[in-house]
Amino acid sequence: MSRPWVRPTARVVVLDPAGRVLLLGARLTDPAVPPGDVLFWYTPGGGVEDGESVRAAAVRELAEEIGLVVGTADLEGPVWLRRHVGVFAGVDIDSRETFFALRDVVHEVDPAGRTELELLGEEPHRWWSAAEVAASGEAFAPGDLADRLPELLAGRWTGPPRIVT
Repeated sequence: MSRPWVRPTARVVVLDPAGRVLLLGARLTDPAVPPGDVLFWYTPGGGVEDGESVRAAAVRELAEEIGLVVGTADLEGPVWLRRHVGVFAGVDIDSRETFFALRDVVHEVDPAGRTELELLGEEPHRWWSAAEVAASGEAFAPGDLADRLPELLAGRWTGPPRIVT
C-alpha cells in the first residue's frame, strides 16, 4: 500500500463587511471526468509550492483563484488547522491545511488567474452568511464551518489556531 502524497495547503476565510464568507463550489473529482454538481463548498486556497511560505501561498492562491491581490500582512492568523485525507484523480492526498482570515473584503471574483485544472472544474462561487451555512444541507470544507464561523466573526483572531474538521 502506497503512502498518500502529503500536501501543505494554504486557505483563506474571505469575509465581506457584512460577515459573509466567500466559498467556491467543488465540482471536479478527476480531470478525466466532466465536472458534475457541486460536491462541497470550500474556501479559496491551494498547495504550497517548494520554497514558499504558507502565508505567501495563501496570498498567491487568492490572486489566482479569485483575482484578489492582497499583501501577506493583510492576512489574520493562522486561525484554523485541518488535516484532510482524500482521493483526487486516483491519488491519495493527505492535505495539511492552514487557514487565514481576511476581513472587510469588497470584491468581484475574477477567475482569470486560475490554473488549467481550476478552469476545467468551472467552479461557482457564492457569498454565504453564517446563518445560511448553518441552515444549508450542502457539504462544506471544513465540515464544521457552521460551528466555527461565529467565533471568527466575533472579532479579530488573537488566539492560537483551532483544529477544524
